[in-house]
Amino acid sequence: MMELRKCCNHPYLINGAEEQIVAELRASLPSPAPPDLALQALVRSAGKLVLLDKLLPRLRAGGHKVLVFSQMVRCLDILEDYLIQKRYPYERIDGRVRGNLRQAAIDRFSRPDSDRFVFLLCTRAGGLGINLTAADTCIIFDSDWNPQNDLQ
Repeated sequence: MMELRKCCNHPYLINGAEEQIVAELRASLPSPAPPDLALQALVRSAGKLVLLDKLLPRLRAGGHKVLVFSQMVRCLDILEDYLIQKRYPYERIDGRVRGNLRQAAIDRFSRPDSDRFVFLLCTRAGGLGINLTAADTCIIFDSDWNPQNDLQ
């Protein structure tokens, strides 16, 4: 079941998929490969990321601040790669981020003059005891089996 969940979120979560997808895209494009080949492969290979790629520019243009939740830290890694390549300013909290670093990230995102546009959160690490009222949009990238966890 976990492998199926990975396929639904992003194929790069499957071992060896990234290399194969990039190679296939490179072969299908005229030479030389475009400089954003890695970004194109990242976005095109997952429907959820295609939608996010269309949604985020509109939200940013509208002055919105966005929370993106995922169950998997590796999925957050992929989303972080995407945000870096698109040059979107962001913050991130997952189980590896502790105490004062968590609060510093929240403070940077929540400042009225903050340039941070997206906050990536692991559902388990980011669901408890955090006040992120600066955001007006919440995206649950992958739902939990238990809907109560997403509601929290």
